[in-house]
Amino acid sequence: MAGGHIDIVALTKAFDDFVAVKDMHLEVAAGEFFSMLGPSGCGKTTTLRMIAGFEHPTSGQIILDGVEMSGTPANKRHVNTVFQNYMIFPHLNVFENVAFGLRRQHVARAELKQRVHEALELVQLGHLATRRPAQLSGGQQQRVALARALVLRPSVLLLDEPLGALDAKLRRRLQLELKSLQQTVGITFVYVTHDQEEALTMSDRIAVMNNGRVEQVASPREVYEEPATEFVADFLGVSNLLEASVDGRQGDACRLRIGEFALNAHMGEMSLSGEVKCVVRPERVRLLDYASAGANQLPGMVERVVYMGSATQVIVRLASGGQLQALTHNDGTEHDYQQGTAVQVQLPPDALRILPPVAAQAA
Repeated sequence: MAGGHIDIVALTKAFDDFVAVKDMHLEVAAGEFFSMLGPSGCGKTTTLRMIAGFEHPTSGQIILDGVEMSGTPANKRHVNTVFQNYMIFPHLNVFENVAFGLRRQHVARAELKQRVHEALELVQLGHLATRRPAQLSGGQQQRVALARALVLRPSVLLLDEPLGALDAKLRRRLQLELKSLQQTVGITFVYVTHDQEEALTMSDRIAVMNNGRVEQVASPREVYEEPATEFVADFLGVSNLLEASVDGRQGDACRLRIGEFALNAHMGEMSLSGEVKCVVRPERVRLLDYASAGANQLPGMVERVVYMGSATQVIVRLASGGQLQALTHNDGTEHDYQQGTAVQVQLPPDALRILPPVAAQAA
């Protein structure tokens, strides 16, 4: 299970008049857990199917370990795919499901048995080898699909929303198991999802996609804390997008104006002028008493309070007219936020990021 380096060069896929993937350039390192994240219809599954060989590019290249694969049939590529519906054979037991690909390759009986048992132990299903799929839970069926893919020792494992059919609690547990499994086997995982939590939890890097294009490729931390575009900021997690105007510079800070109120921003496109958009994450917003005085504050009024268990979401209507969300962790501190409470909203300069203009984002 060596190799697994992927280069995608100027990749385009059109279906008649609809262009699903537009001039994509991506590089996935060998042994990396790489996720493609985006809404339905953004092109992520089409890209995965082209890597697998199930779809042929309109133009561009897919290079696996230095070999151009665009014209290579799916069964000749050293990749394997796990689908959302698992595609497990109901008439075969767990052992035979995992052994299916090896039998088609005419692997010797002793080696086949050893490799199947190793794959089942890897996904913690060795004790269920004789069961039929109907006797397994959804999570167990997903592991069978993984074992069936891994037993063939591919260079790249492609995963098309494999946790989408599971309940939320099981999904969270299997996210950690998948990442641990990938680190154990050491092969390249390319994972397609629309679920932000999945991508953030498991990935070494994430490609955020929109309308067939890659908006940003970066680590989970960078994509979340340093979004390159308005789409990334809005799609990944919860964001406060604010309209402001640049009012000059003050040292290392860009001075902004929102309505009649002045703010300093230390992050993002600091050289811009005129009207801009900026973003701040709810967990970085601080709510203070209305009488508090200080820098980088906007007055507002609480519109709604939503208890979320580990945190409380507070929706504030700003005096400038906009709406903003704050997230306060429930750490035992008493907060008396109620509808109609007047507050000061503090936006730390190092949490306020100026986004590039839309024209630059689309370039």
